[in-house]
Amino acid sequence: MQIGTKNSSDFGVSFGPSLRLGVLGGGQLGRMMIQSAVDFDVRVEVMDPSSEAPCRHLTPRFVQGDLQNAADVVSFGTGLDVITIEIEHVSVDGLRQLEAQGVRVIPKPDHLAIIQDKGKQKAFFAENDIPTAPFELVSGAAHVQQMGLPIVQKMRKGGYDGKGVVVLKSKADLNKAFDVPSVLEHAVDIEKELSVIVARNSSGEIRCFPVVESVFDPVANLVDYLIAPAAITPQQSQDAENLARRIADAMDFEGLLAVEFFLNREGNLLVNEIAPRTHNSGHHTIEANRTSQFEQHLRAVLDLPLGSTEALFPASAMVNLVGSSDAHGTPIYSGLDAALNAPGIHPHLYGKSSVKPFRKMGHVTITGQSRTEVVKSVMQIREQLAVNGKV
Repeated sequence: MQIGTKNSSDFGVSFGPSLRLGVLGGGQLGRMMIQSAVDFDVRVEVMDPSSEAPCRHLTPRFVQGDLQNAADVVSFGTGLDVITIEIEHVSVDGLRQLEAQGVRVIPKPDHLAIIQDKGKQKAFFAENDIPTAPFELVSGAAHVQQMGLPIVQKMRKGGYDGKGVVVLKSKADLNKAFDVPSVLEHAVDIEKELSVIVARNSSGEIRCFPVVESVFDPVANLVDYLIAPAAITPQQSQDAENLARRIADAMDFEGLLAVEFFLNREGNLLVNEIAPRTHNSGHHTIEANRTSQFEQHLRAVLDLPLGSTEALFPASAMVNLVGSSDAHGTPIYSGLDAALNAPGIHPHLYGKSSVKPFRKMGHVTITGQSRTEVVKSVMQIREQLAVNGKV
């Protein structure tokens, strides 16, 4: 299945402030993208709906606008050389108009149209023989029992960071069902949750980062921490990378793609979902790999050769810093001094002006000489660091 057309071979890079790169979304992913773009001396301009977005003070041009409004997207992007995203919930129609004007848009609007809709994602997997959990598409809550129970219901559009997903184990849970177009999936007996970040440029060059293993917070339904490389067999690791490559090639994708997997109790890999951007499961690469996911994303967006994804340490990890369960107001970070006393610890705070319960406020990367060493550091960091608020 080929989607869209290649028209980026004529894109010529002229480095420095003369090259204008627009980013839709001004959150932490955009912030870390800007940090990498500084090394290329590229002017990064940002649009975000919030006047207090983390990128607000790191860009020469900040526009407050609706990412899902085509007119706002076109107004922001007109005259730019390149435009990319840090969140997939953006106006595809607006991006198509910009592409028609000659702006290089990465990822391609047609790819975003698929990835924004989990139903279309699932159909794409089925059409291309990508293993995934058995699924059905339904129009609303009245049909959630048609696959039987237990099931996982996912909103087709708008979900992120665990929002828009609900597990329905029995009839007692049916009052929690979403009454919107949704994907129903048979519940998978999960052994591990894995992720591969794959980059692909316009010439078809592909590089994968090593497979990582994510551990989720069951209350917040967010990644608590991740370990790299994942504790799986060499064959499972190779199979995961091969699946990520297959997805990128089947789409004729350009940019950076995060592919999330379930490894079930039988040892089979099932693709959960994909994200067309830098991703929480790649944050450790800033310190742990020869090229970070953010630099790799820029290389693909700017149509440059991709960088080496080689790991620089035998093991690494990332711990998410999220707001405490009762945190509100101005963020207060406690325990940083203790954490910084340990070797291989690198905090990244996102510059958010307010904290809420379980809101992502930063992360800490950990590098070490063994999995045992970094896991020990992960547990210490989780005990030492907290993000509270002052009202």
